[in-house]
Amino acid sequence: MKLSDASTYYPTERRARYAERPGFRINELQISPSQEVPWHTHTAIRDTIYVIAGTLRITLRDPDEELVLAPSDSYAIAPGRPHRVTNAGTTSATFLTLQGIGEYDFVPLEAG
Repeated sequence: MKLSDASTYYPTERRARYAERPGFRINELQISPSQEVPWHTHTAIRDTIYVIAGTLRITLRDPDEELVLAPSDSYAIAPGRPHRVTNAGTTSATFLTLQGIGEYDFVPLEAG
């Protein structure tokens, strides 16, 4: 299954889209300590995550890796690399996703 819009696939406290043009977009997400962006991948685009507030945990596969990002930290995830984003703190976390260059898709994956 591929989704062209994942905005209803998983809950967030808040979402906003700041820019969108063919092949590129910028979104802001806010997640509570119990929320996550579940395991997924993208066929063609790179996800670059930039933390504005709170603490995020990015868990990746192929190879397995786990990162914890604080405000002003960023990390780029290559197309095709499975990943999950969780809140690593006790308060809400806010972050930007810069997604491109290419056609956006969200490919859900099984956990673990």
